[in-house]
Amino acid sequence: MVIITISGTPGSGKSTIGQLLNEKLGIDYIYSGQIFRETAIKYKMSLEEFGKYCEKNKEIDKELDEKQLCILKMGNVILEGRLAGWIAEKNNIDALKIMITADLDTRIKRIIKRENGDYKARLKEVLKREKSEEKRYKNYYNIDIKDTSIYDLIIDSSSKKPEEIIDIIVKKINE
Repeated sequence: MVIITISGTPGSGKSTIGQLLNEKLGIDYIYSGQIFRETAIKYKMSLEEFGKYCEKNKEIDKELDEKQLCILKMGNVILEGRLAGWIAEKNNIDALKIMITADLDTRIKRIIKRENGDYKARLKEVLKREKSEEKRYKNYYNIDIKDTSIYDLIIDSSSKKPEEIIDIIVKKINE
């Protein structure tokens, strides 16, 4: 049974890596960020507004985390999410925990390419989102999202092609 978590900052390339791993390994890929986005739409809020709302309504994060935990327990899955690795760690689930990073400039440019927008506006949006998430995760779970000590692999995607990252991950799986 293979369980892989992919965590990282917005624009780091998590989704691309998750999708490519899905194709390469034939394992289900689940993107928890999509669940968050859909929930924000359901509440008729922007991601920024919804993040602020979640700061005061922790039951939403708890519900999303419970869904992720159930997914991890099923096995044979690639779960992408900011807390996916932490959820596996805190619940003693044997998973390959991967952190994808990239420098801020690269991440903002990727987000603009994917979603359009102005550089300064996107930068401000990402920094607010990261601050909100950092605050929520510390308050709700006592998790320092910047603590990477739990990860089996930490890959900086700033100057790597997705295929290179997949090769690194597959090599680690085969060890």
